[in-house]
Amino acid sequence: MGQFNEIAVKSLSDNIFQLLDDDWMLITAGKLSSFNTMTASWGSFGILWQKPTATIVIRPQRYTLQFVNENDIFTLSFFAPGHKHILNFCGQHSGKNIDKVKETGLVPIELPSGNISFSQARMVMECKKLYVDTIKPENFIQKDIAKRIYPLNDFHHLFIAEILHCYEITENFQ
Repeated sequence: MGQFNEIAVKSLSDNIFQLLDDDWMLITAGKLSSFNTMTASWGSFGILWQKPTATIVIRPQRYTLQFVNENDIFTLSFFAPGHKHILNFCGQHSGKNIDKVKETGLVPIELPSGNISFSQARMVMECKKLYVDTIKPENFIQKDIAKRIYPLNDFHHLFIAEILHCYEITENFQ
């Protein structure tokens, strides 16, 4: 059985910009009996309200949105570069129509809290929702962004969450 080595968020040596823009992540919510995951490359990390936070955005048509809405906690899982094909697949297919775990070979694992990550992940952040909103077109200062990124008016739901735990996952999961 693998182990979860908790690491302090402030001690991360990863380049946050590379994690999001180049490496991507899986956003996962639910329990082992019922969960969904999706690929994301947009978001941010920082300190807000005196807490380490992660900010994620999910379009309204994404199946994962209902799982994030229904659960107080979600996970962000990060993978080594050799798993990019898995993240690519999870970003192009809906869990509503296809079993992403079966199709990709992802192996779900329960974190000590019962939340979900995957044995192939190298690092996972467990995040508790603090704030939710929907991006509003009238609040854009640069109006061209709204027109270019949201031609279907499918504005992202924005979640700010406290990073409760950050784990490195050992590779000896079965």
